[in-house]
Amino acid sequence: MKDGDYRPKQLLTKREKEVFELLVQDKTTKEIAEELFISQKTVRNHISNAMQKLGVKGRSQAVVELLRMGELKL
Repeated sequence: MKDGDYRPKQLLTKREKEVFELLVQDKTTKEIAEELFISQKTVRNHISNAMQKLGVKGRSQAVVELLRMGELKL
């Protein structure tokens, strides 16, 4: 492996990131589920899993942390 090839492991899965990208666009759980063709329960699970990884207690704290880390853009 070359020096320039190293990439840190992504904190969120691709789907978790997609969910949060829609969440910061002020989409509801229902709208996110419809857009991604998944159930509302699955959306909530993705949000919950991401919050657990980040060690935060709410969606808004998760968004703030992801923005701070550069994982999300507004």
